[in-house]
Order: sequence, then C-alpha cells, then structure tokens
Amino acid sequence: MPAKVLLLAGSVRSGSFNVSLAQAANKVLAEMGAETTMISLGDYPLPLVDEDLKSEKGVPENAVRLARLFAAHDGLFIASPEYNSSIPPLLKNAIDWVSLAPKDIKAYAGLTVALGAASNGALGGIRGLYHLRSVLMNVGAQIVTEQAGISRAATAFGEDGLPADERQLKMLQNTCRSLLENLTEGRARS
Repeated sequence: MPAKVLLLAGSVRSGSFNVSLAQAANKVLAEMGAETTMISLGDYPLPLVDEDLKSEKGVPENAVRLARLFAAHDGLFIASPEYNSSIPPLLKNAIDWVSLAPKDIKAYAGLTVALGAASNGALGGIRGLYHLRSVLMNVGAQIVTEQAGISRAATAFGEDGLPADERQLKMLQNTCRSLLENLTEGRARS
C-alpha cells in the first residue's frame, strides 16, 4: 500500500514560491510511489487562536477538518516562507488550531513531517524552518533531518515545475526520500 502524504504551503500568495516548492515535492513524492494530496490553507480559513473563542464556540470546523486530514495521512510535507526568520502567521495559526482539535483525532501523534522553504534570498528561507521544526516537535510530530532550501526562487523552477539547479533538485529528492523512509508504519487513520 503506498504511503499517503499530505502537502501544503504556508502561503496563499498568488505566485508563491512555496506553493511552487510544494508542487515540486508533490511531483517528486508521486514519482517515488507515494499517494499524495495537496491542499491550500486558503481553503481552510481560521480566526486567530483565542482560548475564549474556543471556550465559547469550540474548535472551528476548518481546524477539525485539517486535523482529520493530518490524521488520515502517514506524512506531511510543508513548504514554508520565512517571515523575519520565523513562521508565517497563516501557518502558525493553522498548526495551533489543529493542536487544539479533539484529542481522539490524533493529528500530530506519530506524524512524520518534512520541511522545505523557497526564497529569493541566498539561504532559501531555511532560517524560518528552525522555528517551524521546534513548533512541530512540541505538538508531537516527528521531523526528518533533511530539509529543502530553494534559493533565488523567482528563477529556480524549470518548465517541468522542478528545481532547475541539480543541487537543489537533489536536496528536494533527498528530503522527500527521507520522509518516505521515516514514516511511522500504520500511522494513518481514516
């Protein structure tokens, strides 16, 4: 049975480099035999995390939907922009709301996650991944060591949607391979 991997970008900006990276990872993972599902956080609008709101109205339905999606997959690939060496608010808010979903969903328990970032900067957005890695570890996810940093992202992707630079392509392939090799067997729960 093929591994089920969910992919998302921490950006919904038109022309987002990280959406391009998530699409490239989707292609690489599918070529490696994974069953992939790509989503946009824009399809799951959420209010800012607010404990009073949670107490009054419960966890928003879109957070529960996201939590169920996370739980139904063996792995997760996140392509995240770097905002001031950290996580974009859209992504952090989604991670936090999913962590507040009903505990029987088990969105993060045993979930194996691979990270990538794309930026026009020379470092490819990887500084933000350090903070993202820490946040995901604290909610119970397992993060693979390898990560993909795509620099000069405005011109990094070829016509096939993959990184044109051989070194960056290999980095993405190694990250995706590590994700598949480190999946927690039998984790996915529909």
